[in-house]
Amino acid sequence: MEAPFVLPREASIEDPLRLAVLISGGGSGLSSILSFQSSEPRCHRTVLVLADSENAGGLEHGRRAGITTRGIPLLQGLQSIERRLAHESIILSQIESSGAELVVLSGYMRILTPSFVAKWKGRLLNIHPSLLPDFPGAHAHRDVLSAGVSTTGCTVHLVDEGVDTGPILAQREVPVLPDDDEEALQERVKKVEHVLYPEVIDLLCSGGVSLEVNG
Repeated sequence: MEAPFVLPREASIEDPLRLAVLISGGGSGLSSILSFQSSEPRCHRTVLVLADSENAGGLEHGRRAGITTRGIPLLQGLQSIERRLAHESIILSQIESSGAELVVLSGYMRILTPSFVAKWKGRLLNIHPSLLPDFPGAHAHRDVLSAGVSTTGCTVHLVDEGVDTGPILAQREVPVLPDDDEEALQERVKKVEHVLYPEVIDLLCSGGVSLEVNG
């Protein structure tokens, strides 16, 4: 039986929820979250930034903000599943040591194992660059353009044991323009992501999300 969803506690400005943000690349989404948190008092604060590479450019955003920041590459010399589990064990240890209460995936390109998800289910958040359930997976923009649809967007959802299949918390539409290529579409969707994601994090941390989900 799959683990149930357990939402984070209702936080306040006086007692903000502690966030761990996981990234893989340049960290533009992380930057938007940190900017949102620093613009005025919020009911959440980022206490940890982790990347799946020591060379991820986005780590610099965490360092500049004075946040505990670390790149954790995959361990070599192990079989595939053993390597994934060993990698996640290090990540879990870092998250638990930080006291984080919500794990925010922001451009994190690794699929988490069911055992990881089970520990954080309901407190594990992701943003995906399409209007789920349409176009899940790692190549959403390519798939959107191949399908010839006129509208795409982004989706904030809780993570479950599947791939981009968890409960949807919010979506926002973005038009697909006739001359779009993957890069142009990605940049336009990102601008919307950078507004939507911090807003939904704020809503979730303040107790504004409720789920009728059975585990």
